[in-house]
Amino acid sequence: MSSLTDQIRAVREQVSELHAELVRYGLVVWTAGNVSGRVPGYDLMVIKPSGIPYEELSPGSMIVCDLDGTVVEGELSPSSDTAAHAYVYRHMPAVGGVVHTHSAYASAWAARGEPVPCVLTAIADEFGGEIPVGPFALIGDDSIGHGIVQTLAGHRSAAVLMRSHGVFTIGKDARAAVKAAVMCEDAARSVHLARQLGQPLPLEPPDIDRLYDRYHNVYGQQGKS
Repeated sequence: MSSLTDQIRAVREQVSELHAELVRYGLVVWTAGNVSGRVPGYDLMVIKPSGIPYEELSPGSMIVCDLDGTVVEGELSPSSDTAAHAYVYRHMPAVGGVVHTHSAYASAWAARGEPVPCVLTAIADEFGGEIPVGPFALIGDDSIGHGIVQTLAGHRSAAVLMRSHGVFTIGKDARAAVKAAVMCEDAARSVHLARQLGQPLPLEPPDIDRLYDRYHNVYGQQGKS
């Protein structure tokens, strides 16, 4: 069994590397956005430091916090969204990764307070229905986390559009949460473009259920690491 030190090192490396994916897919600008990962088997998480340029991030600059958001290891201040991430981990034990972005198309839907409707098979596959909107909440405490948990409790979606703010996504680990953020922006962009042409056609609930089940239980190399 890996030691705590080994586990923290592995999550630091993964979380650091995944921030480059946010840049690669155009989900962030300047120093906005963040990725965090739960340390498996411990009440700890690793998250990006606040206000540090993406090109300067490294495994060593990642911050280790407990699930109350208190810094346990690291010399820099953690992300301003730390309390929100910590709240999600405390209240959603199956979540191993959380991502926050202000990606342009998804944030435009958030600015309208409007969910992204399930009008494409790719949306049904990934999110199992519409991408919901969570309540407006100010940054700085766990109010955003409360809104995320409250909203996603009634949905299969791994993404939530926090009203007038941006996107938060969850996953079994940090990589899965990043994927959800990428797919959320793609869905938001595609539906926006469709609405320039007319009214998109909604998928039927039974078809959404079948697509979601197939994607999560049949598609890909199931059972293989």
